[in-house]
Amino acid sequence: MNNPISALILGAALLAAQGVQAKATPEEIARLGKDLTCVGAEKAGNADGSIPPWSGKWLGVPPGVDFKGTGFHPVDPYPADKPLYVITAANMAQYAQRLSAGQKAMFKRYPGTYRIPVYPSHRDFRLPDAVCKTTLENASSAELVDNGEGVMGASGGTLFPIPKSGLELLWNATMPYRAWTEELVSDNAYVLADGKINWGRVRSRNLAPGVEPGRKGRTTGNSSFYLNETLLPERDKGEVNTGTEFWNFAKEPRQSWRYDPGTRRVRQSPGYGFDMPFPGTGGSIAVDEVRLFNGSPERFNWKIVGKKELYVPYNAYRVHSDKLKYADLIRPGHINPDAMRYELHRVWVVEATLKEGYRHLYSKRTLYIDEDSWFMLMADNYDSRGELWRTSVVNYFYAYEMNTWQAGVGLYHDLNAGTYLAFNLINEQPGAYKLNQGKFTERDFGPEAARRMGL
Repeated sequence: MNNPISALILGAALLAAQGVQAKATPEEIARLGKDLTCVGAEKAGNADGSIPPWSGKWLGVPPGVDFKGTGFHPVDPYPADKPLYVITAANMAQYAQRLSAGQKAMFKRYPGTYRIPVYPSHRDFRLPDAVCKTTLENASSAELVDNGEGVMGASGGTLFPIPKSGLELLWNATMPYRAWTEELVSDNAYVLADGKINWGRVRSRNLAPGVEPGRKGRTTGNSSFYLNETLLPERDKGEVNTGTEFWNFAKEPRQSWRYDPGTRRVRQSPGYGFDMPFPGTGGSIAVDEVRLFNGSPERFNWKIVGKKELYVPYNAYRVHSDKLKYADLIRPGHINPDAMRYELHRVWVVEATLKEGYRHLYSKRTLYIDEDSWFMLMADNYDSRGELWRTSVVNYFYAYEMNTWQAGVGLYHDLNAGTYLAFNLINEQPGAYKLNQGKFTERDFGPEAARRMGL
């Protein structure tokens, strides 16, 4: 083959067939901290100025914010902001190019009540310098292994600040720089089409050793631990679900155990994950739908669709406020739009399609990932016929005590049934998220921990 361009194309095809990932070039890596932020977002605003340039002017508590410490309800740094405009079913055509498929479906399903209040966009918070330094190292050393089911050669920070594939992008979003330890009691409202509510309450604890501040973690062994104790409804009170997952799902699949208060026994839950119903949600979401996607990527093919400018939930302080009661929030069909805050931001769009020979509730999934934080903000999930079935959002806010973003209230909508799950509500809890207190070790998770809680 004498044509050099043809040779390059053939070489790229062979690499793709072998599952080999192209790495970021030195020229691309050199952009980090220059025209890109240290974790890979474009610093520049958009053409019409509706997305501002990244300022990164605040690390931790902004000036003038009365922050009392972790465990208290989040404090809004933009309390004087008012909506620039409100998108409704009547005017949505004017904004259609910046709406997701799920948002358009919500306008169609609830034309009289669903609204998107659009606020000024802010890009004011930054991550610690240590995270930037680690991310720079990851850019040249991190790599996917075992067909993308594992990652190696990275530590903390953003794994792939210049992603080359859908799987690299997915790993960024499932393992971002987040809370090292997390503890909270939260309420879940499963809202039926007629407005009736089935309530749940959970005490949760999470540990992510790889992002402990100051620790030089590596992508080996355990990546995270979780433990959820059911407090409501009464019939399930005392049930405990706990487990751990690893940096390589092919070599070390997720391990999970369940304590049953009826039998007072702990049993392993083989194959826990994927489209199994998430405990305590009435089957309204799958296990791998919490925080929009989690766990092994093995059942789907993942591809980068590109970047888009979309209206996404952002700087979501109001929806977590202790000044709002659940009666102020919960409405038939969807949460009260006045509690929500949307901003225009650039997001990565990644699409997952079910692999041949694999089973899942969803045949296709679209995830919308914030370029500044690498957190998943919205998701659209399609049924076996390829029809949009469920659409979801997670509301994030910058948590001052840990210098990164925190996942808050998740809203999971079934467009066919007209039901939704409001997940991780904290408004009427006496406290909120207790973050990075460092209270947990590996001993606080797993079967023995579940057994101790049940005694």
